[in-house]
Amino acid sequence: MTRLPVRKQGTRSRLKPVPQTGMALHTADGARKYLTTGERDAFLRAAEAADRAVRTLCMTLAYAGCRLSEALALTVDRIDLAAGVLVLESLKKRRTGIYRAVPVPPVLLEALDLVHGIRALQGRRGKGRGIRLWPWSRMTGWRAVHAVMADAGLDGPHASPKGLRHGFGVAAVSAGIPLNLVQKWLGHAQLTTTAIYADAVGEEEQSIAARMW
Repeated sequence: MTRLPVRKQGTRSRLKPVPQTGMALHTADGARKYLTTGERDAFLRAAEAADRAVRTLCMTLAYAGCRLSEALALTVDRIDLAAGVLVLESLKKRRTGIYRAVPVPPVLLEALDLVHGIRALQGRRGKGRGIRLWPWSRMTGWRAVHAVMADAGLDGPHASPKGLRHGFGVAAVSAGIPLNLVQKWLGHAQLTTTAIYADAVGEEEQSIAARMW
């Protein structure tokens, strides 16, 4: 006869917490990981007082929703002033040479041209190919962005380059941008990754719910 295992007296079964898998908009303890539109605006205002190159980096992260490494890899020839887009290389792909065009507002394009001389460099031989806008290491770029976050009075897991990227996704979904376009702009391989931004909370969720009121 097969005997069933007997649990010893005095012992209790302990349930281990299930770790988060995939991308999430909150930390394990519930802290928000994205900037709200108000916080992003405060960040951009603080960036106006920073060094000019730091200001354009902050604007690029906020308006293009790109990864910090993708912004730092941006070269002069991939600023399309006529089409109004930045051509970013998606650096989290399994192979190199995968690019995406992200539309950005004129205020960013004008700032990039003013600070980095985009038109002048594109008019020369080579059209600015290989000339990086920010020839910095990732750590230097991160510190510059973090300093602006501190100047804006922002602190926590959302006060980071990734917080800007998540904030871009939340703002896009809140504005009614189709998920497939948001996926393209952010360079996500799977639409299910982009769909996480549909779980927006706080003032973003309030604005979405207000459409029914």
